[in-house]
Amino acid sequence: MEVKIAELRSLGLKALEKYGHTAKDADAILDVLMYAQLRGNNQGLVKLIGSGYQRHPNAKQPVITKETKLSALINGNLSPGIVVLKQATEVAIKKAKEHGFGIVGTNNTNSSTGAIGYYAKMAAKEGFVGIAFAGSPELIAMHGSSQPIFGTNPIAISIPTQSDPIVLDMATASIPFFGLVQAKTAGKPIPEGLAYDKEGNKTTDPAKALEGSVTAFGGHKGAGLAMMIEVLTGPLVKASFSTVGDVANNWGNLVMVIDPELLTDRESFKKEVSLMIEKVKATRKLQGVKEILIPGERGDKLTEKQTASGKIEIEENLYKEIQKAAKQ
Repeated sequence: MEVKIAELRSLGLKALEKYGHTAKDADAILDVLMYAQLRGNNQGLVKLIGSGYQRHPNAKQPVITKETKLSALINGNLSPGIVVLKQATEVAIKKAKEHGFGIVGTNNTNSSTGAIGYYAKMAAKEGFVGIAFAGSPELIAMHGSSQPIFGTNPIAISIPTQSDPIVLDMATASIPFFGLVQAKTAGKPIPEGLAYDKEGNKTTDPAKALEGSVTAFGGHKGAGLAMMIEVLTGPLVKASFSTVGDVANNWGNLVMVIDPELLTDRESFKKEVSLMIEKVKATRKLQGVKEILIPGERGDKLTEKQTASGKIEIEENLYKEIQKAAKQ
């Protein structure tokens, strides 16, 4: 179904306020959720349904616990993951502006950071390369196993160009947690070969997959990448990992910001990346393919289209659940 973007934003803010967030935090959270929703990404307002995006009753202001001119480690103090990673990205960008590079880790958050392409793109809008990783409780099974051991462990990389940044944003899971939630809400099965139930049997039922595990994308290669991200968002930033530590409350994240000037001229870099895009999009198309799309382009086009119309496509059951969350 199609609804007005303004109405959806209003419902989202009401739900976040009912979940205990301050007006300032609610605005920051909703920006990230709407970024995903407008792109057709399953990291959007689906996060507000069910148990929802609750504020932890013991949440306090995040604090920097370790810092150098190039790095920082932020204790989230149970504040919302989105709020903490946004702060971490701002700190990393500031360090990159001053010294050419910034790396910031976070720990002690207990909620999703949303579509992490949002944070990588923050850096690219400043002319920098942005790289972000996010940890979460275990859902991915290692290749050859059906036992959940890694988070969905997304990675995002954003590169500045002469126009819109390139944004690669992908989970290392074959289907992310909220992809399962979205399928369950819509009453739809998931494709075969992506998940196991809690007994280790293959399943297409998203509800059973939520109780069991999902595979990594790309078989053993994706599982290996998931494991590396588990290290970067776990031991490196003093957060939980692979069922070790306080998995419920100590999620970790990592963001890196790189000034191209460290290695080349920033403007010539953007010009050459733009040239690469032209070359890629001009490559020979397979039969039936209308256009070669680069990372993030599909989402950018959908966002532009929906923003211009003031309306957004949303699954009907999801819309009804968001209404419930706003009124509860």
